[in-house]
Amino acid sequence: MQSTQKEIFYTTNKPYSTLNTLTDKTKNVWFVCHGLGYLSKYFIRYFKGLNAEENYIISPQAPSLYYQDGFKHVGGCWLTKENTQTETQNIVNYFDSILAEEQISESKNLIVLGYSQGVSVATRYIKNRQLQCSQLILHSGGLPKELIAEDFKLLKGKVSLVYGTEDEYLNKTRIAYETKRAQELFGKEVNIIPFEGKHVVNVDIINGLV
Repeated sequence: MQSTQKEIFYTTNKPYSTLNTLTDKTKNVWFVCHGLGYLSKYFIRYFKGLNAEENYIISPQAPSLYYQDGFKHVGGCWLTKENTQTETQNIVNYFDSILAEEQISESKNLIVLGYSQGVSVATRYIKNRQLQCSQLILHSGGLPKELIAEDFKLLKGKVSLVYGTEDEYLNKTRIAYETKRAQELFGKEVNIIPFEGKHVVNVDIINGLV
């Protein structure tokens, strides 16, 4: 007997979270991609320290959900090594739908942030859609191996690489590798921002990058 894996296309509903209100006074629109194990409705709370009148935050939700801590909590996962190309395209389509729904004016500063696993989907989306943003913040995550400098040659925004010097998922070798990769992809002018701390969202640094 021979099994065959097939694919179908279907329409589904997916949530996402927002913080504050998009108005004429909004200066910055943040598109923030959470890490493994988060839900967007909780991750978005890290951005509540930003000026509410000037900052509007959009937090997409990773599509795959799973139970944590003996079924006490639910977390999200963006991608795995299984069927990565197709799943990436599904996420790209999902992000397209969010931005189409939100109707963001080109007069706003678009800031894209990826934290941990969110770095991979944020950078792949920018590459796939050649998305222009005023800032790209890569926080404590690895850059996908398939990305090359050519993918970002049109990107004009400032790029920052943020990581904790005590991050349990990093060592000196990995830090050096990710720093080199960021400079290869985005140029030597990448803003490298280490901080004393573990694998956590650094709110103070985020607030200081506006």
